[in-house]
This record gives sequence, structure tokens and C-alpha cells, in this order.
Amino acid sequence: MKYFEITYLSGGVRNNTIITSTHKIEALKQFQDATLGIFVSIQEINEPFSQKIQNWQRSLKQTSFKKKVPLEPYIASLRQLGVMLDAGISINQCFEEVVNTTQNKQVKEIFHQMSVKIESGESIGNAFESYSYELGHVSAAIVKLGEQTGTLSEEIIKLTTILEEIYENRKKLKKALRYPAIVMSVMLIAFIAVIQMIVPQFKEMFDELDSALPYPTQLLLGLQAFISENGLYIFIMIIVLIALHTFFYQAKGRYKYTFDKYILKLYLVGKITRLSMTGRYIFVFNKLTNSGIPIIKALSIAQNIVENDYLREQFSTIQDAIEEGKSLTQGFTQSAQFENMTIQMIKAGEASGALNNMLEKVDKYYSEKYSELVDNISTYIEPIMIAVLAGFLTLLALGIFLPMWSMADAMDK
Repeated sequence: MKYFEITYLSGGVRNNTIITSTHKIEALKQFQDATLGIFVSIQEINEPFSQKIQNWQRSLKQTSFKKKVPLEPYIASLRQLGVMLDAGISINQCFEEVVNTTQNKQVKEIFHQMSVKIESGESIGNAFESYSYELGHVSAAIVKLGEQTGTLSEEIIKLTTILEEIYENRKKLKKALRYPAIVMSVMLIAFIAVIQMIVPQFKEMFDELDSALPYPTQLLLGLQAFISENGLYIFIMIIVLIALHTFFYQAKGRYKYTFDKYILKLYLVGKITRLSMTGRYIFVFNKLTNSGIPIIKALSIAQNIVENDYLREQFSTIQDAIEEGKSLTQGFTQSAQFENMTIQMIKAGEASGALNNMLEKVDKYYSEKYSELVDNISTYIEPIMIAVLAGFLTLLALGIFLPMWSMADAMDK
């Protein structure tokens, strides 16, 4: 969102007001709707300090009391809802059955509250929109579209397809990272166990023989002493840092934006994040435009489903470009987040009037690249694991065997 300061005349007095909007034209429209006075000038400004405080308070409240629903039970509930609606069962009965069937407490409570709203006369789309933070913006947009076009059951099934794709990608990444994480954790635990239980015994032996310890053993003993003296403080510090990171990251703001920006530069992690977020953006944008949602609205929803704040800001330039009258190709080029091949495919799709067909191909391209990277993640991580393991084993071997050889020399003397 951007901030615009509008100067206007009211009763002959010059006043200023600040309007939050995605574009200058939209800000002017909001000002005209508010009928505050005679327009004088408008300029874009940085986020006001008071607004920063309000956003921080809103984020804190949102972080404290709200959380996104787990995708697996939500997808199951949506599928059940779509099938029942397609069978001609009344909406109230459908929601009641979903509430009775789902085991997840959060999903159950949200569907119960939406059922109450619908029974009181509220539309299904508005009921979903009131829980857009927990369920995601894409849910409300697609449900509203289905409600307006009379194809609610079909659109809900399409929604489950979108969410399943996102869920499967997340699950695939977690599965790929499980093995390296377990190996690195076992190595770390084994290393700490060895320097805590085995290495100190050599110090006592060498103290009795009045012999100097080899440098690798001295290094291990130094590590052992440091961990013994500061282990609890290190553990507490790690827990505190994780808690602070989680809090500030979930509260969003500048910290999350900076973290999201620099994580894209990390080896392998940055590439996985970029492919995942970019592929998700293209996939959702394609599905939404294919469902009949206007391009600007589809772009807005697609960028909201991107979890990386830095990439979301870059993708927002595409929507800005469209609102300024530029082509979709110019918008994608302006964002500087897509390969030249992708831009050329979108350009060809725009020129031929087959944009959705080209978006399908672009989506397939990113999906295949992401799958290939995730499927071979162990291959990329293996050199690092081997190097770390070799370093651990070399240090342990020198730290243990050198004292044994020195001990034999000391006993010969």
C-alpha cells in the first residue's frame, strides 16, 4: 500500500488528509467519495509515524489472536462442501455437515461462524471474506466469483485444486529437507557427546604424565570447557532469538521485509524460495483469470498469496503497470523477477490472444523446475554435509589419536 497526502480547501481553509491506496488514481477517487472539500494537490509520501504505530498494533493483535488454518483439513472441508453443493444440498445443511465432520478445531469454528453469518442473511462470499486472513484472500475471491456466476460448487472445487497444489509443494519440500536435517542434527549431537564425555578423560591422563596436549586436543578441550560453562546460556539465547524472530516475522513490518529480501541470496534456500513463490504466483494468477476474474483483481489476489514480502512488493509493480495502461508484458518486465523466456511467452500469449494457454506453459515450466530442484536437494546439500562431516571426523580423530600416540611416547620416557 502507498500513502498520499491530499491538500484541499474546506470553507476557505486549506487542510491536509492522508489516504492509503495502491495507486494515485484510486486515492483521488477515495477523496472524491469522501466529499471533504475542493481538491488542490496530491503527492505520495512515506508512511506516517502514526500509521506505523497503528500497523504495528494491528499486526500485534493479528499475530496474537489469529493464525492461518492448516491446509490439509481446510482442503478436505472445502472438497466436502463442493461435492455437497454439487449434489443440490442446501447451503445451510452443507455448512452444518462440514462443521460436524471436520476434526480440526479452528476449521470447525470458522465454518460454524460462517454458517451463522449465512443464516443471518449474509452472502457466502462475504462470510469467507470476513476470514480472509485465516483462509487466504484467494478463497474469498473464488467463492465470490462462484456466487456471482451461479457456479459455486465448481469454483469451490477449483479452489481445492489451487490449495492442493500449494500444499503438495510445501509437503514435497519438507520431505526433501527431512533427511539432511536429521543427518546434521545427529552429527551435531554426536560431536557434542564426544567432546563432553571422551575428550576430558585424556586431559586427566596427560595431567598425571605431566605431558603437553596436542593442539587438536587442546581445541576440543577448549570447546568442551566453553560448552560446559556456557551451554545453558547458549541454549537460552537460541530459544530467545528464535522466539524474537518468530514474533517479529509474524508481525511483519520492516524486519520481515528485510529478512525475506536477504534469504533470497542464500545458497539453495534462495533459489527454492524464489521458484516456489514465483511458481505459486503464476499458478494462482492463471487459475483466477481462467475462472473469469479481471486481470487487475487476479494480480492483486495472486500477489497476496506470496508469503515473501520482498517478492510480493516486486510483483505489485505488475499491477501498477496495468493500472497505468501498460501491457502485462511490460508489467512482468518491470518487476525484474522473471526470466526472459517467461516474458517472451507472455508477450506471445498477449499478441495471439491465448494468454491463458501461455500461462499454463509458464506454470508448468516453473513447476517442473521446482520439482527438479526439490527432488535433487540431497545432491546439492551432500557436498556441504560431506565437508562438515569430514571436518568433524578429522578434528575428532586428531584430537583423540594424537594424545594416544603421545601417551605411548610419554610412557616410554
